[in-house]
Amino acid sequence: MIPFSDEDLMEPVKRTIDKIRPSLALDGGDIEFITVKNGKVYVQLKGACIGCASSGNTLKYGVERQLKIDIHPELEVVNVPFGMENDIDKL
Repeated sequence: MIPFSDEDLMEPVKRTIDKIRPSLALDGGDIEFITVKNGKVYVQLKGACIGCASSGNTLKYGVERQLKIDIHPELEVVNVPFGMENDIDKL
């Protein structure tokens, strides 16, 4: 169980994502932080990351791994498809 509220996680998660963003930009991609809900970090990959065969690895071994190192080992990352930003409860 994650010992932080979703609200407590917001700023640390944003900082970690901002730290990762330049690496994605090198390949023409980007990432947008959407929210944290029930210990899950909702993001949206953008640019060249959309449809890229490596995007799943980017999320799991790049973004999620860094969040686990920086913040808490139980954090999970969920990529939100375009158009679903307001419907994350359905994911």
